[in-house]
Amino acid sequence: MKIRAMVTITGLVQGVAFRQSTQQTAQRLNVCGWVKNLPDGSVQGCFEGEETDVEALIGWCHEGPSRAEVSGVNVKKETFSGQFESFRISY
Repeated sequence: MKIRAMVTITGLVQGVAFRQSTQQTAQRLNVCGWVKNLPDGSVQGCFEGEETDVEALIGWCHEGPSRAEVSGVNVKKETFSGQFESFRISY
C-alpha cells in the first residue's frame, strides 16, 4: 500500500546536513517527495511511497545525521497522490 506523510522535525536540524541526508536516505528507500528548511529552524518533508519505506524514512528522521539533535517528529498521514517522480531538496 502506498502512503503519503507530511513530517516536521524539530531540534538542531538545520546546518547539520539534515536535508541532504534525508534525500540520500529517501533515494535508498525508493521514497519520493521533498524536504526543506522552515524559518522557525525546523525541517519539513513530504514523503510518498510504499508504506514500509515511508515508515522507515520517518524512523530515520527520529535520529537524522550524526550531528543532528532531534527533539521531535510530527507526522501527519495524508492520501497518496503519486505526484512525485523523485526526491528533491526544496529551497
